[in-house]
Amino acid sequence: MTFRTLDTADLAGKRALVRVDFNVPVDGGRITDDTRLRAALPTIHYLSKQGAKVVLLAHFDRPKGKVVPEMSLGFVAEPLSKLLEQPVAFASDCVGPAAAEVINGLENGGVALLENVRFHAGEEKNDPEFAKALAANGDVYVNDAFSAAHRAHASTEGLARLLPAYPGLAMQRELEALDAALGNPKKPVIGIVGGSKVSTKLDLLNNLVAKLDRLAIGGGMANTFLYAQGHDVGGSLCEKDLADTAREIIAKADAAGCELLLPVDVVVAKKVAPGVETAVRELGEVQADDLILDAGPESAKKLLTAMDQSVTLIWNGPLGVFEVQPFDEATVSAAKHAAALAKSGKTVAVAGGGDTVAALNHAGVSADFTFVSTAGGAFLEWMEGKTLPGVAALEA
Repeated sequence: MTFRTLDTADLAGKRALVRVDFNVPVDGGRITDDTRLRAALPTIHYLSKQGAKVVLLAHFDRPKGKVVPEMSLGFVAEPLSKLLEQPVAFASDCVGPAAAEVINGLENGGVALLENVRFHAGEEKNDPEFAKALAANGDVYVNDAFSAAHRAHASTEGLARLLPAYPGLAMQRELEALDAALGNPKKPVIGIVGGSKVSTKLDLLNNLVAKLDRLAIGGGMANTFLYAQGHDVGGSLCEKDLADTAREIIAKADAAGCELLLPVDVVVAKKVAPGVETAVRELGEVQADDLILDAGPESAKKLLTAMDQSVTLIWNGPLGVFEVQPFDEATVSAAKHAAALAKSGKTVAVAGGGDTVAALNHAGVSADFTFVSTAGGAFLEWMEGKTLPGVAALEA
């Protein structure tokens, strides 16, 4: 895809409406993790230095189109101003006179945060009139919230159709990384898909087997594939009703020339708890009361070899119950190997999804991957091959 970039925009003196993701975790009115605020800083700094009036649009929680005082974004202004090291004005509405007054009071380079866009029912309905009301306060539109790009809302999609539209710096980096991983990747490409259930990742698996050279399946979902191939999985998590679906995916991968990597050995225990007695079982040796909780050492070894034979890697989901040791071993070894390949420049390694980010942080390697997306739903829908409305609206 092609899109205009901010370095081509005429910004001096312009009102830049910037969609950010400030849906931050809060406890007792205090932000417990300011990662999303920090992610927006490069774009805000850039626009400010170019002399734009920076006007931030965001949602918080789910007020469902009504004004809910405890869901006001007002509490974000002070911590954001400290991070920016400059004042952040706050407007009590995102449209109308209250917004216009604050925006008109900004000097070039100044920053304002508008009230929760979801206080208006027109936001989630992508109402054209509400989008026009938002657009009335801007000259250019910048979307820096990839995490909200899978929603066709007024502030993510409708507004981009009304003003010259650009991705923010974080959004641009995300789009370029995703394009390098699955849009126009260097081959061979390997995917790792883990997690607990096949049912939540059917669209993902069907899309990937048609595009990848190799696909490793791990976590609880691998049990369903093993069961579909006639292997006993004991008392493990397994969606037996999806055995036919798993066989269809296996056949589709075979037809597309995508090598499927399923566990050849597994780590089992009688219960999920730290320090329990574990055993490594070959396929065919799993006992009736065994729980499969991680990929075995031979499976991990095969995966590392497959990584070495690939130049692009995309990862979504852990290979075992990594939250409970020692069932994190396959995930950690794979993560460290992928990170080393990425750091050496041999591999483009892109990962995303909530559990994946947690697993890579657990392994201590997030910083060494080429790119780690924190976008959750948007990242998953992109991997599924779906059009993201907020991204499509930016195409030049």
